[in-house]
Amino acid sequence: SVPKIGPISLGINIVKSEGAAALFSGVSATLLRQTLYSTTRMGLYEVLKTKWSDPESGKLSLSRKIGAGLVAGGIGAAVGNPADVAMVRMQADGRLPLAQRRNYAGVGDAIKSMVKGEGVTSLWRGSALTINRAMIVTAAQLASYDQFKEGILESGVIEDGLGTHVVASFAAGFVASVASNPVDVIKTRVMNMKVGAYEGALDCAVKTVRAEGAMALYKGFVPTVCRQGPFTVVLFVTLEQIKKLLRDF
Repeated sequence: SVPKIGPISLGINIVKSEGAAALFSGVSATLLRQTLYSTTRMGLYEVLKTKWSDPESGKLSLSRKIGAGLVAGGIGAAVGNPADVAMVRMQADGRLPLAQRRNYAGVGDAIKSMVKGEGVTSLWRGSALTINRAMIVTAAQLASYDQFKEGILESGVIEDGLGTHVVASFAAGFVASVASNPVDVIKTRVMNMKVGAYEGALDCAVKTVRAEGAMALYKGFVPTVCRQGPFTVVLFVTLEQIKKLLRDF
């Protein structure tokens, strides 16, 4: 049996074997991905919310919020997939044997090398998984944030302000983590696989569950929550403050 290792122990091992800089592997690809993916999905979600809201009450049903999240997430993921593939490969490079490491200099070098060595279509390898994940995350994250926020305000427990935004956004981050972790596990394995390892996402999921059990789909759940929680809080608190500034401008 393979001994279990937690996120803190894993981080310490990475620093010992590869240095502290390894904790920031793929940061250039991460920045590019967020620039392309997040701006597209957030902007499109707001546009769809405005168009699909009830003209009289100005409210949007939960089903329409989820629908807006699915559409916005899918389009955003398609735009950001090349950077996503580069990010996964750059972050996984340190786990490969020295002879098999790609040693990309940055996201530009990664994308250039993939196009040159594997063709343009390699930039959208695993795109079906990426798009599915983004649809799930965006629908879970944005729709649940709006729903939690509305519920808090209607209850009258907290007024609309920083406290409401923090509570609603952290809850939304947890919902997004639960919904997306299985897709994350499969997506990472497919994107980083050697040719022929899996026939597709479903084959990867089946082989993973058979070999490691169903809970293997929730490997890395604690780091996912630790990442999604603060990220979602910062995302929505910043967004709400920008909205307020624009309204007051």
